[in-house]
Amino acid sequence: MNGLPPLSSHTTGRISATRLASTLGQWHRGGPRSGGHDLADALATRIRDGRLPPGTRLPSERELAVALGVSRTMIGAALERLRDAGLVASRQGSGSWTAAPSGVRHPDAGLRDGAGPINLTRASPGAADGLLPAFEAAQRALREALRDETYDDLGIAPLRERIAARYTARGLPTAPSEIMITNGAHHGFALALRLLAGPGDRVLVEEPGYPHAFDAVTAARCHLVPVPVDPSAASGWDIDGIAATLRQVSPRLAYLMVDFHNPTGRRMGAGDRERLGAVLAATRTHTVVDESAVDLGLGDGDPDGDGGGPGSAPPPLAAFAPRWTITVGSPAKTHWGGLRIGWIRASEELIGRLGAVRASLDLGSPLFEQLWLSGLLSDPEPSLGPRRRELRAQRDALVAAVRADCPDWSFRTPDGGVNLWCRLPEPIGSRLAAAAPQYGVLLTPGERFGVQDRLERWLRLPFTQPPDRLRDAVRRIAAARAGLTAP
Repeated sequence: MNGLPPLSSHTTGRISATRLASTLGQWHRGGPRSGGHDLADALATRIRDGRLPPGTRLPSERELAVALGVSRTMIGAALERLRDAGLVASRQGSGSWTAAPSGVRHPDAGLRDGAGPINLTRASPGAADGLLPAFEAAQRALREALRDETYDDLGIAPLRERIAARYTARGLPTAPSEIMITNGAHHGFALALRLLAGPGDRVLVEEPGYPHAFDAVTAARCHLVPVPVDPSAASGWDIDGIAATLRQVSPRLAYLMVDFHNPTGRRMGAGDRERLGAVLAATRTHTVVDESAVDLGLGDGDPDGDGGGPGSAPPPLAAFAPRWTITVGSPAKTHWGGLRIGWIRASEELIGRLGAVRASLDLGSPLFEQLWLSGLLSDPEPSLGPRRRELRAQRDALVAAVRADCPDWSFRTPDGGVNLWCRLPEPIGSRLAAAAPQYGVLLTPGERFGVQDRLERWLRLPFTQPPDRLRDAVRRIAAARAGLTAP
């Protein structure tokens, strides 16, 4: 016995050997003698980034050895390394299961002021200015709303009107009937996926791209079709390549992030949007466009850092293919990740079909959050201006820290969004993410943003924390990397 509580208090589900092998992908990076280390690193990465949540019961060593085509000795060595790291717990006769990542272990990695590890796995800024006054206004509005005897399954009218007006101001004429309030941008994508694609269908996505979109497509038993986003290319997107893929593969749905793409930070220009819109219309491809970061242009040409307002952005992609485009958005990055609400902008016909699909899942979004967001959008710039200035300062601090402490890393300074996408000089992304917690930092490796496990030379660093904490994080990452490459 090892002093652990009964197994039932730890396990939250079981993953089969076949599913785990699929989740691990191309985990073996080195020679024949590094197999146990490589497997442990791959499992550690997936435990830390949430793909194997704490309490997930693992397959037996024999089952996993068969699924991976390796020896039980290698499986045992990998699990022993994970037990030593506190990421796996085992009990004789009951098997093994994942554990919550433990705290800092490296003797030189103590964090200041007793704080926990610096978490760079979530690209979510803290609360923006103006949240509390809008909250208090929503409380007052709620008293009036309580007199109503029903609710609007599309969302409250004032909120839909304000969202519609913002699209119209950006060059996409929109009526409130073309807006549906959702429980976040990702919820909007999930509804579109449920309506427009089914098991066995193909869904086009960007690579690198948004991992939770990949997860949603896979959970719907659809097939991912990746098209590249090149962070160093002049335009980022190969429109001709996307067009060829659409014509050859005929996906039922596409998912794109053309405004401060996650993780590269690229923004598609107006000319490419016009070309892509024509391709979407010609191929009759429904496309979900995620605009979660559209208002986070960091205004490098503006000394006040306010050049990211609606007037500075190219027209929405939907302006060039209105019939085939479903636009989703949320205030998670502009205002606060804890405000779990968002919207869909689509044709009235598509909104009606999405509403019919949604009725089998839920009957609308919480009223109070809608009132709260409506107040924030009544005059958004007083919140968005300080948010952009804050993110710009944090981005610049992160860029300077990486250049100072990791001078052989390469990157393109993003014009907006919340992420710095870094190319490493060697393919160690997963190993670095696995080692970093011992130095007080939590990371998501580049391969998490890929479909075909080709991004081991990449790492995403969100600049959503204060400058001093970002500088400290980079120092720790550099130490972790030195530990990996030390003789």
